[in-house]
Amino acid sequence: MGVGKTAIGKAVAKKLYRDFLDVDQVIEEEYGMPVSEIFNKLGEKTFRDKEKETVIKLCQQKKLHILSLGGGSFLQEEIKQVCLEECIVIHLDLSWDSWKERISLIIDSRPVLQGKSIKDMEDLFNQRKAIYSDHHSKVLTDRQEIEDVADYIVNSLKLAWEVNEPLA
Repeated sequence: MGVGKTAIGKAVAKKLYRDFLDVDQVIEEEYGMPVSEIFNKLGEKTFRDKEKETVIKLCQQKKLHILSLGGGSFLQEEIKQVCLEECIVIHLDLSWDSWKERISLIIDSRPVLQGKSIKDMEDLFNQRKAIYSDHHSKVLTDRQEIEDVADYIVNSLKLAWEVNEPLA
């Protein structure tokens, strides 16, 4: 949450000539309201159920695209498993100190942060960090520019494809 998944994901998608899909935006379009309003009016369970349905459907499509999942997506084991089995999962890692600097930019659009103390936010940050320990690749993003992180990801993917390319 707030690590830059959308901005970095869009940059990676552009560099790889792929479509970019932000799962939260897909859900917002379906419900015709922002995630915060879905949480308030319909409840977190409704949102999480739709999130699971949407992510599973997108991961199982054969079309290649770049997905950005919400910060709490991997709390659902089914989402985590389908992503790890069907996709390349890249964990964008950010330190607590760097994330804390972004709180004022993200707090209004993140329902799970509403009414939380800084200690509660740090606990949530650490809990979520632990759920992202399952991934295919981790990229440290502290003090990195969006384009630099995107270039690193693209170059890593290209190298992996070259290494794993079958010999003629």
